[in-house]
Amino acid sequence: MSVILEIKDLTKTYPKARRPALDALSLQVESGAIYAFVGPNGAGKTTTIRIIATLLGFERGEVRLGGYSVRTQVREVRQLLGYIPDEFGLYDEMSASEYLEFFASCYGMPPQKRRSVATDLLDLVGLSHRAGDEVRTLSRGMRQRLGLARALVHEPALILADEPAAGLDPRARVELRDILRVLQELGKTIFISSHVLRELDDIATHVGILEQGRMVAEGTPEDIRRKLRPHRCARIVLLGPTDDAQAWLAQHPAVRSLALEAPPNGAPSKNGGGTNGATLNATLRRPELVVTVEGDDEALAALLAELIGAGFPVLSFTEERETLENLFLDLTQGIVS
Repeated sequence: MSVILEIKDLTKTYPKARRPALDALSLQVESGAIYAFVGPNGAGKTTTIRIIATLLGFERGEVRLGGYSVRTQVREVRQLLGYIPDEFGLYDEMSASEYLEFFASCYGMPPQKRRSVATDLLDLVGLSHRAGDEVRTLSRGMRQRLGLARALVHEPALILADEPAAGLDPRARVELRDILRVLQELGKTIFISSHVLRELDDIATHVGILEQGRMVAEGTPEDIRRKLRPHRCARIVLLGPTDDAQAWLAQHPAVRSLALEAPPNGAPSKNGGGTNGATLNATLRRPELVVTVEGDDEALAALLAELIGAGFPVLSFTEERETLENLFLDLTQGIVS
């Protein structure tokens, strides 16, 4: 994959600040990626995004988008990016369609093409039914989707989004994630900041974790998990007593830790959903063996095969994935503000 965005040793200090807002920050974003740029409030996310968007200067380092310098080739950079700031103004008395057509004209688009572009974009973000409605009548989620459509008017290669889900209700957040997935399928690269990792955990192809202007972890979600948690955790439910399996697992060389968890209080005894529902509830009523295993996918698969080969009736064997949010909290808990 080619690199569309490259940042090297980026340093930015605000007047009277105790420390740099960005401290020799470096990162790369591959074309077609959904890059989640994550950190707590004040970590430097918005500063980074404004620099990429050519709206803010910096002291040292280099930032290139599509090979163009954000410092010396501003026009070329702006043509390649669609920017969605954390707060943006909308022309409330325009209709949604007029709003997009206006921005199409700002990019020099011929009049005969503006209407079709506006129509296509409203369809993409699910606002076709509100095309003739004034912007001020739209909900916050709809206004955010309209802002995304506006950022796409000139067909940019990179979508730059600063906390786009802030203030949205759960349904609007899901809709926004779905649109981002579609944009990636259309070949767009998305660089999206957030201070809430769980919003992006299921769509991000790459993650950069920022703390006090410094990158503390970067890579694919799985890369980060493996670096910070080289072991794997699995939950095992057996059809029958667990004592013998516990003893067997405790002696296994790949098992780092082992615990037995009782079934949840009040687990249902019946389900009207037929055989599948009954099987599910039978599983819920049984104790779980929680096993931490040293190794990778192959190690987990080998353990399952050995369990079955040893004659233990395994009803379910489920890996418990560590969330990126938990990893982020562990990464940053020792850093003093």
